[in-house]
Amino acid sequence: MATINDNYLKLKAGYLFPEIARRVNAFAEANPEAQIIKLGIGDVTEPLPEACRTAMIQAVADMGDRQTFKGYGPEQGYPWLREKIAAHDFQARGCEVDASEIFISDGSKCDTGNILDIFGNNNTIAVIDPVYPVYVDTNVMAGHTGPIKENGEYEGLVYLPITAENDFTAALPTQKVDLIYLCFPNNPTGAVASKAYLQTWVDYARANGSILLFDAAYEAFITDPSLPHSIYEIEGARECAIEFRSFSKNAGFTGTRCAFTVVPKSLTAQAADGTEIALWQLWNRRQSTKFNGVSYIVQRGAEAVYSESGQAQVKGLVNFYLENAHIIREQLTAAGFAVYGGVNAPYIWLKTPQGLSSWDFFDQLLQTCHVVGTPGSGFGAAGEGYFRISAFNSRENVVAAMQRITEKFRT
Repeated sequence: MATINDNYLKLKAGYLFPEIARRVNAFAEANPEAQIIKLGIGDVTEPLPEACRTAMIQAVADMGDRQTFKGYGPEQGYPWLREKIAAHDFQARGCEVDASEIFISDGSKCDTGNILDIFGNNNTIAVIDPVYPVYVDTNVMAGHTGPIKENGEYEGLVYLPITAENDFTAALPTQKVDLIYLCFPNNPTGAVASKAYLQTWVDYARANGSILLFDAAYEAFITDPSLPHSIYEIEGARECAIEFRSFSKNAGFTGTRCAFTVVPKSLTAQAADGTEIALWQLWNRRQSTKFNGVSYIVQRGAEAVYSESGQAQVKGLVNFYLENAHIIREQLTAAGFAVYGGVNAPYIWLKTPQGLSSWDFFDQLLQTCHVVGTPGSGFGAAGEGYFRISAFNSRENVVAAMQRITEKFRT
């Protein structure tokens, strides 16, 4: 009989968001009259920018003419898109990133998991806690952890807790670790990182031969000019960091699927025999073998993000969601909640009221306000007692949800 990958049996009963969906669906079936507002999963609601739609329509027309038809594209992505990304997102901010170091993909979620393919099984891995669950679960699947403990942590991972008490700023590991996941603006807490703070991580990584896996999926929501948008704005980062970006939240591509990963050609890691190997060539080999690239139509849509009209329309989308975040933050603060995030990020992180657990507050919010959020404990042990609310929804729904919550919980 065929055998399975037993590492999957170590995983919690269900991935966080499917468990949320299960509870919401059960409530909806039992209460068909309830008008449920979902501010849980970070999915966008507003239409794709017109510039992107127009470009994709033209790309569809291209596919109808033999002279402009496209079959398999380059696995790394079309050069015209990678060149736009390098110029606008990195070189314009003083980052030394070349188009050849950019790999177009169908999602940063996929890439942050798939990147483990090019690393060995004996690395010590650190995660911030609370953390985006994909970072942890993909390491469990790959066999990089032991079993789960009673507090929800996995044996073998190094957890770096962040709470209100340490201003949601993780301290450097006290031990040597090899792979470190960082996410700024942070999901789920909405915390941001200064250049000085990121410099400490880069210095640590270079001193210890570590690799930073830097998730910058929400960089477009940074409005403070003093904050870095890329890890490559930090001196020395090209020798120790891989960066993940996405078009999902800035341009609304959650259902269209386009993202990219930057692997500097100067970045190396060690083979079993001690030889230093360029990670760029390993990731290129991995993508060429396991990935056939993002469609021509979608990449043309992503390219349009960098047009003059595209830039204006994307900025409008980002500002729309930031205004939602402002409304949520202000309303919850006025109602007496302890609120964090929601300034340079689309997520609001709050302390659960009355000493409620994260899941108890989830159930109470669903049952009494018909509003869905995300329990903090689903992001890790240090997330217990906290709750995430997403700004990704219509203005009408955000205003209605805040009215329901503040009427119920105003102190």
